[in-house]
Amino acid sequence: MPISENDLADARQAWGDGLIELSRIFEFDGVEKARSFANELLDKLYGFDLGPILFKPTLSGGAKTFRNDREGALSYFVGQNPDFPKDTGFGIKYWREVHFNPGNSYIDGSVGMWMGWVTLIDKNGDITKVDKSWGYKQDNSGKLKIVLHHSSIPYAE
Repeated sequence: MPISENDLADARQAWGDGLIELSRIFEFDGVEKARSFANELLDKLYGFDLGPILFKPTLSGGAKTFRNDREGALSYFVGQNPDFPKDTGFGIKYWREVHFNPGNSYIDGSVGMWMGWVTLIDKNGDITKVDKSWGYKQDNSGKLKIVLHHSSIPYAE
C-alpha cells in the first residue's frame, strides 16, 4: 500500500515522542538505560535492516559529519562514544516538547520524504529549531523506516 501524508505525520510524531522519552529516561535513569532505549528506537524507527542509512546529525563536522551505521547514529542520540568525541547526545538534552512546523513532502509508492522545521523545547523552556529532512521506506510489513536523516541549524541572515 502506498505511503500517505498521514503515514509521514505519524512517523514524525513517533520520532518526536521517542526523543522526549529518551530524554526522560536519561534524566531519571541514567545514560546506560538511555543507551538501551536509544537502541530500541533505532530498531523501531530506522531502516538499518533495509540497507545503509544516510544520516547527517545536526552538530557534526569533519571526518565524522556523515553517519551510515548504527554506531554513528547511536552516538548522535546519547554521545559517550570516543569514536565520536564531539557528540554530546542530542537525544539527552532534557527535551519536553517536539513540534513539526509546516514542511513539504514527496511520496512515490513505498518511498516518502519530508522536509521542514523541527522545534524542540527543553525542560527549562529553551527552544532549539533545526532544519530537518527525513526519507522513509516501507519495510516488508508496511511500516515506515527512516533511511535518510539530515539535520542542520537554520542559516542566520
